[in-house]
Amino acid sequence: MAFPATRMRRLRQTGLLRGLVRETELSPSHLVLPLFVQLGEDSRTEIEAMPGVERLSISHAVEEAGAAHGLGVPAVLLFGVPADKDEQASGAYDAEGVVQLAVRALKEAHPELVVITDVCLCGYTSHGHCGVIRGDGSVDNDVTLELLAKTAISHAAAGADAVAPSDMMDGRVGAIRAQLDQEGLKDTPIVAYSAKFASAFYGPFREAADSAPAFGDRRGYQMDPANADEAVREALLDVEEGADIVMVKPALPYLDVIRRVKEATRVPVAAYNVSGEYSMIKAAAAAGYLDERAAVLESLTAIRRAGADIVITYFAKDVAEWLQ
Repeated sequence: MAFPATRMRRLRQTGLLRGLVRETELSPSHLVLPLFVQLGEDSRTEIEAMPGVERLSISHAVEEAGAAHGLGVPAVLLFGVPADKDEQASGAYDAEGVVQLAVRALKEAHPELVVITDVCLCGYTSHGHCGVIRGDGSVDNDVTLELLAKTAISHAAAGADAVAPSDMMDGRVGAIRAQLDQEGLKDTPIVAYSAKFASAFYGPFREAADSAPAFGDRRGYQMDPANADEAVREALLDVEEGADIVMVKPALPYLDVIRRVKEATRVPVAAYNVSGEYSMIKAAAAAGYLDERAAVLESLTAIRRAGADIVITYFAKDVAEWLQ
């Protein structure tokens, strides 16, 4: 017995109508391009674990951001790679630090580009942890909050359009919000890494940012991958403390969390398509196991479908070109 085609199947088969009935849109305007910025003149450093991604000197970061913006990508997320590190992460809040210099250069060259800065200490500490370490090897949460707030203020003062605390310390959104307001920076939004899981998918990033911990791990302050209810609670706390946008990181293994956080918070939600997700597709495509373009577009569409308003991805520039 032959069954007639369903309504949606008939519409999908009609090419001109397919786009009209598509439920989820993916466009360059939804994307943010992460950039690793280093000091130096005219330098580009390949990242072996992330083919196609490089550490860039400020001039090249300006060039790369401009190219992405020209393709319709509205924003970049900056990670600094300092020349020197110490136990107090002093390079993170130095007014002449690599991120602060890069923000000024980017805003001067591309005033309409949205510049978001990652606010964390791990890339600036000699031990690689996201906060100040006590004598017993644990992170001093309260002292760390002071340095995170100093870092956020220095980024905003340099011209950052938004700051994104990624450290996962307790109370850091409230501390940063209070200090920004006190410094007359009330209009600076906070993009909070609210549900940042202790994930195996960060490996390539730690090579890129030179931020691997020298001892132990970050499970004491990042989240257990088994805990979705906790992710929702953390996101709600961040909203209560003043977060304007909340983030789930990684993205693909946590699509359920993206959906739950979106439904619970009703604020804009970002999802970070992290380095390991990027490198997996790159490696599989290089081996001929899958089509890179198709896999990337399907993956990012799934992240949007789960509820992400913003997708942070190293594929942003490629996707913008593919969607032209």
